[in-house]
Formats: sequence, structure tokens, C-alpha cells
Amino acid sequence: MGWKSSIVAATLLAVGLGVAAYAQQPAPPPFATTKVDGTENVYIFRGGNHQSMFVVTSAGVIATDPIGYGRPQMVQTYVDEIKKVTSQPIKWVIYSHHHFDHIAGGKPFKDAGAKFLAHKRAAERLKQINDPHTVLPDETMGDKKTVKLGDTTLELTYLGLNHSDSSIVMRLPKEKIIFAVDFIPVGTFPGRGMIDAYPLEWEDSMKKVLAMDWDRLIPGHPGQPGGRLGTKDDVQQQLTLMQEVSAAVKTEAQAGGCWDRVEKEMKFPKYEKWPGYEAGLPMVLRRYCGLWGRGT
Repeated sequence: MGWKSSIVAATLLAVGLGVAAYAQQPAPPPFATTKVDGTENVYIFRGGNHQSMFVVTSAGVIATDPIGYGRPQMVQTYVDEIKKVTSQPIKWVIYSHHHFDHIAGGKPFKDAGAKFLAHKRAAERLKQINDPHTVLPDETMGDKKTVKLGDTTLELTYLGLNHSDSSIVMRLPKEKIIFAVDFIPVGTFPGRGMIDAYPLEWEDSMKKVLAMDWDRLIPGHPGQPGGRLGTKDDVQQQLTLMQEVSAAVKTEAQAGGCWDRVEKEMKFPKYEKWPGYEAGLPMVLRRYCGLWGRGT
């Protein structure tokens, strides 16, 4: 065997072993509760591919998004996991936005005595749709609200339109941690979240997040790789991605390329290794064709 053949054989063997090792990785457990490193009272509950933040204070628990859409048993698991951490009562459940995949199924929290809080736009949507599996908010907020419970302060901020028209950012100023759902993917390519998004306003929201004082981001879906938390660099990368796709589709749209030519031919090799690229790209391109090709 010549040296070139040896190299090719070794490379194929390495690739094969790598694929086999990847295939043998065990599937993650259906749920997990993790305390955020460097904090005393901030936790992440992950159910499937969704996750929420909860904070244990000296006077009770502040929880977020029940994540019970299509899996009501997961909400009771979430409540049970909180009870394993603390005997403090659950005082609040705060909705990140109005989409069911994150906020449906909150009845076990209501039964535990929690009050529900959401942005006023979320409350309007939920009341109109009247989903039987989603608890309506007890209280609403406008642009800003501060929740103080025991020794903890949680700042809630509405940044305008983005992934939805009701998304809020939750910031723990002491810990310099924020919880933001869906409009800042961590290490992944956007996809279905573009269906009803507001792309240009979304860019403005991310710029506002970058201007806020924080170090770590808890996303609504585990960050990639490894379920990591996000950084400001992740926000900047998502902003840059959206700006680049937007500019490219705008040029093509003005030349009559929307929708078929854009959807069939446009690629972004710079991002093709990002998780979700293949599935997400058609949805992203279609949304930007809607924007620049129709003005919607």
C-alpha cells in the first residue's frame, strides 16, 4: 500500500470511528435540573429540548415557562423537581412570551398556589385563543416590571417585536444572568421561529440585549454544543447572521428572485455547520422573501 493509500485508509478509519462514537452517544435523560454554576439559587429545568429558569428565594420560588405543550406530565415533573430543591412555596410563574410550546400546561403550578405574570400582549393573545391547556395570566406588564421576592430582584423588560410580539427578557442583576427565549438561539441556526417573526425589529431587540448588563444567557432551548449557556458573542453572531441573510435576500428580491430562485438556490456556507442549518434555512429564506418580496 502506497503512502497516499495509507493516508486515505487511515482517514476513512478515523471518520468511521468518529461516526460510530457519535452514534453511540447516549440520549439525554427526558428531564434534568441543574444549578447554574457560580450561583446559590438559580436553576435550569430542562424538559426534552425546552428549558426554563427558576430562582429560589428566602420567601418563595420564581418559576418561568411550564413547557408542557404535548407533555402535560412534564409540568408536574417540573413542580416536583422544584420541591426537591426547596420547601419554599412557588409564588410566581412568568411567561417569556405567548407561544404554547413554552407556556402551555401550567395547571400544576396554579394548583400549587402560584400567580402567573406575562406581558400584556401575551395576555391579549392567550385570552383570544383561549387554549384550554394554557393558564391565563393573573397580572400583566408593559415595558418594564421588577419582581422582588425575599432577597432576590428580577427585572423584566419588553424590548419590542422580535420572535413574537410579547417576548420579555428576565434579568437577575446580582448574578448578571438573563433568561431569553427563542429570539436568541445559542449556537444554532434559526428555523421555525421565523414563521411569524418581525425580522427588522428582531435585530433591534438583539442590539438592546447587547447593551444590557449581563454575562450569561439561559436560552429557552439548550445551547450548542453541550447545553451551554450563551454569551454576548452568541447574540452578536445571531445578529450578524440575520443581517447577512436579510441583505442577501433583499438584493435578490429586488431582482425578482423571490420566492423560487431564493428558496432553491441561495446558500450560506459560512453557517452550514451550525446545528439546524439544513432544516432552518428554507424557513429563514421564506420569511425574508416575505419581508423584502412582499413587504410583510
